[in-house]
Parts: sequence; C-alpha cells; structure tokens
Amino acid sequence: MASYFDEIAKNRMKTIFLFIIFGALFMGLLYFLIWYFGGSTLVLIIGLFAIVLYALFSFFMGGKLILALSRAKEADPKQYAQLYSIVGDLAAANEIPMPKVYVINDPNPNAFATGRGKKAAAVAVTTGLIGMMNNTELQGVIAHEISHIFENDIQYMMIAVAFAGAVGIISVFVRNLFFFGGRNNRNGGLLMLVGLVIGLLAPLIALLIRLAISRSREYTADANGARIIRNPQALASALTKIMQYEKNPASTPVQHANEITANLYFANPFKARSVLNMFSTHPPIDERIKRLKAMY
Repeated sequence: MASYFDEIAKNRMKTIFLFIIFGALFMGLLYFLIWYFGGSTLVLIIGLFAIVLYALFSFFMGGKLILALSRAKEADPKQYAQLYSIVGDLAAANEIPMPKVYVINDPNPNAFATGRGKKAAAVAVTTGLIGMMNNTELQGVIAHEISHIFENDIQYMMIAVAFAGAVGIISVFVRNLFFFGGRNNRNGGLLMLVGLVIGLLAPLIALLIRLAISRSREYTADANGARIIRNPQALASALTKIMQYEKNPASTPVQHANEITANLYFANPFKARSVLNMFSTHPPIDERIKRLKAMY
C-alpha cells in the first residue's frame, strides 16, 4: 500500500533524475563533439538555435496545433453541461483557471490536456469516453488531465522533446565528423570508433529517456488525480473499461492521433502495443490499475 503523496513524490523524483541524465547526456555529447572532434561551434550554435525556436513555437502555438491535428471542437456548454461542471469543479479545487473544454468525435475512450500553461490550458475528451464512463469515472479521468495542467507536464514534455532534438542534431555532427574527419584525427581510429558509436546510440538513449519521462508523468497524474477526487478506485475503474475496450477485436485507435500527440493522451491512443514497455509513451494499463488499487 502507498499513499497518494508517496506515489507522487516517488515519480517526481524519478522525473528529476531522468532530466539529470538527459542533461548529462547532452553536455557529455556536446563536450565530446567540440573538444575531441573539433566540431564547428558556429554550426552547432545554429542547430541549437533552431531547437530553441522549435521550443518557443511549441510553447506558444503547440496547443492550438495539437487541438487542430486532433480534430477537437470546442464543446457546447449546454450540450456538455456535465463535462463543463466536472472540469470547472476540479480546476477550482486545484486553484487554476478554468481550462477550455473540447470534444473529439471519436469512439475510442480517451482524453488529453494541452496548452502553454495553467492560464492558457485546454482539456479535450472523445465522445467515446463520455459515452462509456459514468460520472465518477469521468471525474477520475478529468482529474488526471487537470493534474497534468497543475504539474506543468506539458512544459516538461516540451523540454524533453527539445533535449531529444538537440541530442539528435549533435549526434548527426558526430557521425559526419566520423566520415569526413575533424581536427583531432591524430587521436586514432579507436577514438573515432567511439565517436561513431556515441553518434548512433545517443539519439536512441535520448528517445528512451523521453519515453521514460512520459511514463513517469502518467503515474504522477494518476496518483494526483486520485488524490484530487479522493477516490483511486474511480480512476482504476475508468482504466479497466479502457483496457476491456482495447481487448475487443472491433476496437479502433484514436483516428487522428500521431507520434507527436500520443504522449498527451490519457491512454495509449494506438491499438498496437510495443513489445517492450521501454518504447511506449504510457505505462501498462494493468500496472496503472494495480498501483491505483493499492493507494490510500
């Protein structure tokens, strides 16, 4: 058994630890490139500047783009009065402004939160989720999404994507220097081989860290959502229904989800599952249910 607060603290520490590893990977790769291979600092700065521009674009326009890509439409307050009431009550409980509410016409039971911060956030739910969940279960799912907003998870993931992009750019430089040579060729073939291995493996390691951060934030949002409504069983029940839906051969993935938006969803929006959990944006549903049922 674990309390909400123990689970939240554990996953927050895990996220911090993963970001420290991310930073160490980035700085180590940067050091290796500049000092051992004599890489072009100017080109590197241009590449990193492109990453900063991408991060700024994601911050200011990412939410609108994600809603557009997902075919989300702003919900009618009269038609979805219950949904508005739940979102408003949970936002007030967390002392954050009321997020905008969107609905996606899709039979897959799912939801996500997006936006550039607590004062400019949005919650989107599918029609499949609204139709499948009872009021208590819907509260649990919305509490999970409100937690993402409250914990600034959208910004966390933006930073993770920017880190991964920067590592990818530097890795390309390292691989190119292996093939075309650098100022420090006198250091020998072994060092060049090390450079090639780093250039090939670093992007994969960055991807694994980014996915691990995404899974950690999902566990945190589960625990925080359960704490908000003081009912982990409601969230566990919602996940159980989603798991049963996914096992149905007639079930469909979220129609307009893609690799960019996948990590935002309440549950993995794709029908196909990774053989290895380390390559998944979400923890296994059965493990999420197990942790929720053990909370108090």
